[in-house]
Amino acid sequence: MANQWKDMLMDEKAQISAEMILLIGGLLILVIVVAGFVLDISNSVAGNVSDVLDTARDSTIGKL
Repeated sequence: MANQWKDMLMDEKAQISAEMILLIGGLLILVIVVAGFVLDISNSVAGNVSDVLDTARDSTIGKL
């Protein structure tokens, strides 16, 4: 009888560990996907700022 309780307790701990591994894996995938989107947006903004600065520089040099 006591052995059955011990087996059930060990089994529950294993299930909790497996669930935690799945949750952490899911969060890791989510973070990687979101990081890809943020990197794309950041590169786009950097490109736009670079274009604006180039245009402003050329315009300023042209007025001299």
